[in-house]
Amino acid sequence: MITGILLAAGAGKRFGGGKLKQGLPNGRAICVVSARNLAAAVDQVIAVVRPGDDATRALLTAEPNLLIVVCERAEEGMGHSLAAAVAASPIDSNWIIALGDMPLVKPDTIRAVANAIAQGAAFAMPVYQGQRGHPVGIHSRFRPDLLALEGDAGARAIIAAHKSEVQLIETQDPGILIDVDTAADYQKLLR
Repeated sequence: MITGILLAAGAGKRFGGGKLKQGLPNGRAICVVSARNLAAAVDQVIAVVRPGDDATRALLTAEPNLLIVVCERAEEGMGHSLAAAVAASPIDSNWIIALGDMPLVKPDTIRAVANAIAQGAAFAMPVYQGQRGHPVGIHSRFRPDLLALEGDAGARAIIAAHKSEVQLIETQDPGILIDVDTAADYQKLLR
């Protein structure tokens, strides 16, 4: 089983707040497009939102077959959000960790990462023109490590401790490197 985890619990401070709700040229919100791309490539999706972000939660709740997890400690960092999603996933899950502010990642890229994990890779990451990007695949054997996460580093330390086990997947998808952190980033997406 491959569970997609959509991390959508950040406050978007560098953007000025509310970035995941911003519309793209197709009229859909950034978080909705990110969720749909992920859902097209995995067995199920768990989206993590922060308490009080009712607008993002409503947008994602409208998506079929998507479980919403409210992470009460989201303001303490991505590690808490990731741990909350892993705790809500089936015990035998492998995971694809995707960011809610990366709507340009192609489903085929996500599928390639998922396939690598399904075939036994410990970790899998897409690479575009020599640069690693998102989403990141993580095998089920790292469940205890993921459940213990805290702070804002996410799974970075777990991956670094096992760097020889990371499978890199070459892709022609520049979307793996494009996220919306600032208003300027958002304006580039609208062009």
